[in-house]
Amino acid sequence: MARQSGSIAASVSERGAHRAERRGSALLDVADLSVTFAHRGAPTVHAVDGVSFTVDEGEVVGLVGESGCGKSVTSLAIMGLLPRRGVQVSGRAVFDGRDLLTLSDDEMRDIRGRDIAMIFQDPLSSLNPIVPIGVQVAEVLIRHRKLDRAEARRESAELLDRVGIPDPQRRLREYPHQLSGGMRQRALIAMAVACRPRLLIADEPTTALDVTIQAQILELLKSLVRESGTALIMITHDLGVVAGMCDTINVLYAGRVVETASRRPLFAEPRHPYTVGLLGSIPRLDGAREDKLRPIPGSVRDVLPWPDGCAFAPRCDRRVDACVGEPPAMTAAPGGRAYRCVNPVLAVTTPPAALAKEQP
Repeated sequence: MARQSGSIAASVSERGAHRAERRGSALLDVADLSVTFAHRGAPTVHAVDGVSFTVDEGEVVGLVGESGCGKSVTSLAIMGLLPRRGVQVSGRAVFDGRDLLTLSDDEMRDIRGRDIAMIFQDPLSSLNPIVPIGVQVAEVLIRHRKLDRAEARRESAELLDRVGIPDPQRRLREYPHQLSGGMRQRALIAMAVACRPRLLIADEPTTALDVTIQAQILELLKSLVRESGTALIMITHDLGVVAGMCDTINVLYAGRVVETASRRPLFAEPRHPYTVGLLGSIPRLDGAREDKLRPIPGSVRDVLPWPDGCAFAPRCDRRVDACVGEPPAMTAAPGGRAYRCVNPVLAVTTPPAALAKEQP
């Protein structure tokens, strides 16, 4: 109970510091979201530990961090897709005035696909392998838009054509294994935007795709968001992916947001050493051949429990005595940015990747 009370008090302070200006108009307001996994005979895992962020109408927000930092679990908690056994979810996720975490299964089924849709990172395992693509796209239209089967099939073909799948009439009859990885991802996107949702969550949408297809998928998402005004949460481990898309970026580490800022300030002047490490590990397009990447030392398992200090301290080259003993609070900075660090990077020591400079 003491841990939870301290977490709630800290989150209230943090939200007041760096989210007060945007709270009133937020489409989605996530406050002190925590997800704990507990299994008999195994230690309790705090996968998400007091995450707070907002998403405005039409805004593109990034959740960035290494695998295991809590990005996907955050999205699954918001969507109500986590298993109930052995999982404890607390906090708030208020969407359009309704707390998603308090809704029943039936109420969430009405919202999923219609108002909030999600693109999962593995299209092959996300699609039913024994059901044709056309049936899987059409069932969303039948369930939420109440179309009959003929109308749903015509709309499905238009959706596949809209996301760039050639010969959509033929593809409607095909099964997921008959499509390439890029086409399967496009089919998932077609299903997600079928009901024109107000919020779209893209969980690593370019994983396992080659560079050319990645660029096409990202451009498709940008155009869909621009045309429909849909808000987008982009979940990725690659800052290069969000460089040209996101308005606001939240960097997560060990289940907590360690830095949040608009795109340009984050790339130009990162404050948290972890953010600097992520940027330093991106290959530069204008760098010399002899330039080497600077990987973050250690692994994501080398963490310090947040109640004992900064979780990133074991891997941080800016570690000082104050990093251990108490968890660092979020520090507000001009421009609506904030960071969770007692020894931040106050000057640019590593220029951002060239791809960040090229963005408008």
